[in-house]
Amino acid sequence: MFTGIVSDLGKIAGLHMLADSARLTIYAPAVAATAAPGSSIAVNGVCLTVTEAGGGQFSADVMGETLARSTLGGLAPGAPVNLEQAAPVSGRLDGHIVQGHVDGAGAIAASRPADRWHVLRISVPARLSPYLAEKGSVAVDGISLTVSAVSPPGPDDADHWFEVSLIPETLTRTTLGAVAVGDKVNIEVDVIAKYVERLLAGGESR
Repeated sequence: MFTGIVSDLGKIAGLHMLADSARLTIYAPAVAATAAPGSSIAVNGVCLTVTEAGGGQFSADVMGETLARSTLGGLAPGAPVNLEQAAPVSGRLDGHIVQGHVDGAGAIAASRPADRWHVLRISVPARLSPYLAEKGSVAVDGISLTVSAVSPPGPDDADHWFEVSLIPETLTRTTLGAVAVGDKVNIEVDVIAKYVERLLAGGESR
């Protein structure tokens, strides 16, 4: 489990695409120093299992399902990524419950500066829109954020979006400080909302 509080920025050292999977190598000396095979690390919000660590970098295998649901397959060497190591049971939950199980990709639809913060509007697939609520929690590229606005309910072909407001600390310490309109980001909605929906549906799938 993670909390959505990014601890380090890493850089893609290599992405080796296979038939239905990939091998990802990330340069991140501080993280690699304490990582070991079997460790869980969230990379741009995707929970990956370390297969090798050493020399200031670590590697992980990425299966086809993860490549289909996230932006990891499009990362180029040198690209920065948000990193978070698994939260200790005795640690503080400074963000919210983040599993590292990405629900889908969104796209930066608008970016505008405010007084002491920056507002991002992110377009999302219609299927994710019901799980987003104003003042609720969402993880964007692994960053725990509070939803500041949502699009009104509408049909699947409507424009579905939500907004987040980023403080200077978030802009400085994460990759969101450099995103541009059109960039893709990983979205993980609040797991509690998904379980509530499942229970209200009587255990039936949507």
